[in-house]
Amino acid sequence: MSLCSTKFKTKETLLLDSTRPIGNPVNTDLGRPKNTSAGVLSSWYALRATYSRELKVQAQLNAMGVRTFVPMMWKRVEKDAREVKKLVPAVSNLCFVYWTKHHIDEYIRGFGGNSPVNYYWDRTAGRALTVPEKAMEDFIKIASTMDEDIIYLTEISSKLHEGQTVKVKEGPFKGVEGKIVRIRKSRRILVELPGMLAVATTYVAAEDLEII
Repeated sequence: MSLCSTKFKTKETLLLDSTRPIGNPVNTDLGRPKNTSAGVLSSWYALRATYSRELKVQAQLNAMGVRTFVPMMWKRVEKDAREVKKLVPAVSNLCFVYWTKHHIDEYIRGFGGNSPVNYYWDRTAGRALTVPEKAMEDFIKIASTMDEDIIYLTEISSKLHEGQTVKVKEGPFKGVEGKIVRIRKSRRILVELPGMLAVATTYVAAEDLEII
């Protein structure tokens, strides 16, 4: 079955009840660049979902064999007069997709004027925003821990850019490269997705870092 035929058979589920359970929303497959059947290299694209349908978009694309990532976090909510933790998207309406632009364009066009997603736009370059492979891998590695002390930043001050660039040598963030920052009185490593947002690790010991 082609991607197009799968798309048209399933698109209605996205246009209906956006609160319907969709199963496990977390996909932490880092993957590596690979050629599609057409010989075109896939890239990480950031898509903006409407009406908080990022998990439904992810579920549909995963079912089509497309690699995706939606950063998730634990949120404390009240339920039956007690506090419980609920897994929710860390950034509203955001879904990262590893695919070719041709296929994403085709996917979006398949919904006519009712597409549940559109591109984040790189206004400087005048094109759909793509995320560098290494930055995306590091972002996924940090976000996938879903530690409650992970911090997401949608606005990054110039002061945070001044930190030294390092690589983590040991621990759960081994291999991650980013800037040393101090947030909430804790030494962390900041990984930025240019033009979008950044994520900061939990505390990292100085001896686990090397300057690059």
